[in-house]
Amino acid sequence: MVQNAMFQNSWVQTLCLTSAALMAFAANSVLCRLALSSHEMDAMSFTVIRLLSAMLVLSVLVFWRHQPSRRESQAGWSSAWLLFVYAACFSWAYVSLDTGTGALILVGAVQITMIVHALRSGQRLNVWAWLGLCLACLGFVYLVLPGVSAPSPLGMVLMLCSGVAWGLYTVHGRASTQPLHDTALNFMRTLPFVALLALSSWGHVNISWHGVLWAMLSGGLASALGYVLWYMALAGLTTMQAAVLQLLLPLIAAIGGVVFVGEALSMRLLLASAMILGGVSLVLRANAHDS
Repeated sequence: MVQNAMFQNSWVQTLCLTSAALMAFAANSVLCRLALSSHEMDAMSFTVIRLLSAMLVLSVLVFWRHQPSRRESQAGWSSAWLLFVYAACFSWAYVSLDTGTGALILVGAVQITMIVHALRSGQRLNVWAWLGLCLACLGFVYLVLPGVSAPSPLGMVLMLCSGVAWGLYTVHGRASTQPLHDTALNFMRTLPFVALLALSSWGHVNISWHGVLWAMLSGGLASALGYVLWYMALAGLTTMQAAVLQLLLPLIAAIGGVVFVGEALSMRLLLASAMILGGVSLVLRANAHDS
């Protein structure tokens, strides 16, 4: 009975952490669109303020807890670079993408990255999994076919790069045993990249108070706390469970875009979402069943 209660408490904790992290990730998409779609801020300024805000909040949290690291850290320059690439490409992609479309492309790229990583690690896909992968690819093709509601090619490529970076960052993060410490170090190590970005784009700065507010909320709340919560949630999730749960992100982000940004849900996005998310879910479920 005691072990069963402990298991239930652990499961509830993981569920709460995962739900909070996914809400934070969706908030990032909404906040980014609020700042960029209304031209409240340029993409470079949004990225810089977002990352600096995350660094500040995480530094305060680490100092407040005052718990020196006694274990091997999973933070490193490769993780910091992936984090920076994700954030920078994310911002520039949302200049031309709707909230739901951007989140769909992001999550699709994350899932494909994780599937490829699983294949390279020796895992194999059965027939149903390959069918699911083909369905997801067809969904992407349908989403980007020329037409009135097709996403911007440049925005799509940038968000694909962002998704690949986030997928690899998630793979690295699964080994973390000290989420707050590692996340803080990863953000701190993005500082040289942030400085180079700011210097290279200084002549194109466009800032408003509303834009600064959205960027600070995105960095200090949705990013800093969201990533720590996600690292904590990963400790109670398998790779497949983590991947499947992220499939909820496009739906949450699309709803947020409709409510807060005033965007419309197109039939093309809904059908592509069903194909891509359904296909990837089939891959992950089939692979989990075989393992």
